[in-house]
Amino acid sequence: MLDYSYLPFSAKIEIIGINPFVFLPDSVLQSLMLQAGTNKGKIRVHIKIEGFEFTQTLVKYSGYWRLYLNTPMRSTAKKEVGDRAKFEIRFNPEKKEHPVSLELKTALEKNKKAKAKFESLSPSLQNELMRYIFGLKSEKTKIENVERAIQYLLGKGKFLGREIS
Repeated sequence: MLDYSYLPFSAKIEIIGINPFVFLPDSVLQSLMLQAGTNKGKIRVHIKIEGFEFTQTLVKYSGYWRLYLNTPMRSTAKKEVGDRAKFEIRFNPEKKEHPVSLELKTALEKNKKAKAKFESLSPSLQNELMRYIFGLKSEKTKIENVERAIQYLLGKGKFLGREIS
């Protein structure tokens, strides 16, 4: 089993635009990247702020890795922008589970051409389509949107404001 030990550090909560965040010390960042086995993309992490645990994603923005802190995190830890806080961070090896729309899955099984196109889409676009249809409330709306999604995948029309190439 790999060692995903928490890496402690202290940092001042800063803000960019409307988004509070902290920079990780370079030594912590390098150790975290070793845990994750990557230095690219988004890195899912478990963090503790003043002892309170959260799951978050470390992202690179404008050339710097940033750990964004949402309002519930800061409120729970009783910390705001400008405050210094104690953090612990470690890599989260768990894959993020996305909801699966059974209606879309069934429709794709019935239409091999649409399924092939769906599988050629980026993972983020696949997830967006699945989440959108999964989140619809009525069966009628789900069925209508699955039909529109299949037509979109076949290159006939738009879906979620996009045309397929």
